[in-house]
This record gives sequence, structure tokens and C-alpha cells, in this order.
Amino acid sequence: MKTIYLDIFSGISGDMFIGALLDLGVDFHQLEHELEKLGVSGYHLHSARAQRSHIAGTKFDVHLSDDHHHHDHGDQDHEHDHEHGHHHHHHDHGHEHKHEHHHEHGRNFSDIKKLIAQSHLSPWVKEKSTAIFHRIAVAEGKIHGHPPEDVHFHEVGAVDSIVDIVGACVALELLGQPRILAAAPVEGTGWINCAHGRFPIPAPATLEILAGRSIALTQCDEPNELITPTGAALLAELVEQFGPMRDFAPTRVGFGLGTRENKTRPNVLRAILGETSASSSHDWETDVIAVLETNLDDISPEILGCFVEQALAAGALDVFHTPIQMKKNRPGVLLTVLCATGEADKFSEMILRETTAFGVRRTTAERRKLQREFQTAQTPYGPVTVKIGKLDGKVIQAAPEFESCRKLAEEKKVSLKTIYTAASNIADVPVKR
Repeated sequence: MKTIYLDIFSGISGDMFIGALLDLGVDFHQLEHELEKLGVSGYHLHSARAQRSHIAGTKFDVHLSDDHHHHDHGDQDHEHDHEHGHHHHHHDHGHEHKHEHHHEHGRNFSDIKKLIAQSHLSPWVKEKSTAIFHRIAVAEGKIHGHPPEDVHFHEVGAVDSIVDIVGACVALELLGQPRILAAAPVEGTGWINCAHGRFPIPAPATLEILAGRSIALTQCDEPNELITPTGAALLAELVEQFGPMRDFAPTRVGFGLGTRENKTRPNVLRAILGETSASSSHDWETDVIAVLETNLDDISPEILGCFVEQALAAGALDVFHTPIQMKKNRPGVLLTVLCATGEADKFSEMILRETTAFGVRRTTAERRKLQREFQTAQTPYGPVTVKIGKLDGKVIQAAPEFESCRKLAEEKKVSLKTIYTAASNIADVPVKR
């Protein structure tokens, strides 16, 4: 399966990501042509070969017609001048776009969704770029205490940053929609001046976006911001799994360049195009999770039951216990917690603190998951939410959601079994959104 592996040893931004894909072979003029379908003007693109710390690669920039300045920092209004992708060029490549002209900094998420939906971009690019913006909106909404739909973007709402995000998806489509894998991301240290005030690196939006997917982050001694909010959102949405390369056959290497010369490492994003031997002909989702286990023979049922509730409430993917036989023929239980790899230490500590365990075993496991969506089935008693599981575009699982059935049963004064049976009987037929 065609795969791109991202080496994020020196961070990532939107322009560095596109630069790396151009370096892998994406045609610049095709990228320009596809981005015209977005329906905005007032910018032009620039791509050139350059070097950072004697590493040759591609520098990509989006320049606005009025100020030739490129932002790639979410809603951050940075006052420092060492961000990725901040060239100042005083030339115009003459790309004229006969579309609506937007220069203002400050669309909200609904505006951007509408802009993308009404464009002539492909369905895949629309879906992926909207999903990336949604991750930013969720993060900003959490920071400011607003629903995602009401989040008012600043930098990410500007034309150049919109072009960065949509352009990243266009470039991936031009490469054939490859699978994306990545090394664990590395961020710098220090402080930044942003719209929220003076903050330590990582920036607030960057940290929330990574936390939204429990992506493990490591900081290095580079005294600069390395991962921008846009870069974080690209990772959170596009990368299938993080970790070292496994069964990966590289065919081409590309470098996307940042603007400044870093102090401790080249300011580049390395993208490796290749094939993964463990390819699959199915469209299922995959990820890697942590599996935590411990054997217990001296825990009371009350404490064990309480722990299960606590762990699930804290965000564990699943918690269960299995009867086993332990040393000296004692009956016991095998307590298992499934969680995101980035939260393994948190739940290991919870097991040690809240149970009688003296140790926890930790392994990682790959998952294969059906493509999931939620739809509404119309029963004789009213609408019920149904979870749909698809494989290769076909529905192979359909199950009524318990809470939806229970709520309807209470409203209609009928038994839960009656509602669940009615919903199950029609779950295999097309359901109405």
C-alpha cells in the first residue's frame, strides 16, 4: 500500500507539509489549478528549491496580495518572527482568480465549512479539509469555552492559512491518497507571544489539538516553536498511527523547509514515500492502543466494580475483568484496561492506586475497525439512533444505540425491549439521516 512516513524530528507546519509533498513529486501547477476550485482570490503561491543546514528541499509559501505575509499559527497573533513559513517577498506571480475576494482575518468555523462545501473541490478534499478545521475548532472552543461552531478563527481563518490546509489535502489527493504514518512529534521549548498572552511552548491551540487525539509529544532543547496549530491538526486528522517504521520499503524522500535556521537541528520536515508490506485491500480504520493487565486475588468486588466505573469515566476505551486461576490454586481475576497509548501511564497509576495490584503489564495492540457512522431509523414509536458499521463501502453491522432506545421507551411508556426490537428489525434496511 502506498504510504508516507513523516519524520517530525524538527516539527511541522502547513507550509512545511506541502513543501515536503512537492518535494516528493506533487506537480506545483496542478496544485495551483486545484486550489483555484476553492473559490478565493487575493493570494499567490510560491515554491522554490532551497537549503536549511545544508539539507536541500522545497520551500512553499502562500503570499497575500496586500501584505505578502504568510501566517500558520491558528488563532495566535505571534509577535516573534521565528515561526515556520514567514517569508516576505515583494513580487507577484500574476495569478488572477475570478472569485470572491476575502482578506479579512476572522472567519468562524461555520463560514469555513460553507466555503469548502460550496467549492468545486473533490469530495475527498472537502471531507478531509473540513475535518482538519473541525479539530482546530474543537481545540479553540475548549480554550475559550465556546461550541466549535461558534469559534472565531483569527490566523487560521485567513486566506493563506485556509489555502495551506486545503492545499495539504489537495497535494495528498494528487499523490493518490496514500496512507500516512509518522514518528512521534518533537516540539521546541521557550515562550511565545500570542493572542492569549505570553505562553510557554507548545502554544495553547497546538497542545489542545494533540491532546484531542492523545498524541504523545516530546520536547527538545530547540528554543523555538516547532509545531504550529495547523501542523498539529494535520497530524491529528491524517496520521493513522505514530511510531517507528515497520515493514516499510522507501522509494523516495522529500524535505519541506521552514523559514528560519534552527539552532540545534535542520528546520525541515522529512517525508518518505514508500510501500508498507502489511497492505490491506479493505478500507477499515486502524490504530494502536495500550493494553494494561494485572492479576488480582485479594480485591473486593465492591472496589473492583468501582474501579471499572472510574476508569471508564476517565476515558479508558474499555475495562473488563476475567476469572482466572492464580498461584496456590487461588481464584482471581485478570483486570484489563484498554486505552490510548499516550494515556497508558495515567491508567497504570490508577490501577496501582485504586486496586490491590503491585504491578501492571503493558503491551500495545493494533486494531482493525469498521468505518462507523450514526444514522436515524424511523420506528413505529419514533426515531432511534443506529450505529452503522461499513467495510469497503457496504453496511455489514447495524445496531440501535442503547441510550436512544431507552429515552424513546421512557417517552412512549413502552418497554425498552419493545423499542430495541423494533429498531433492530429495521436496522438492516436503509435508514434516514
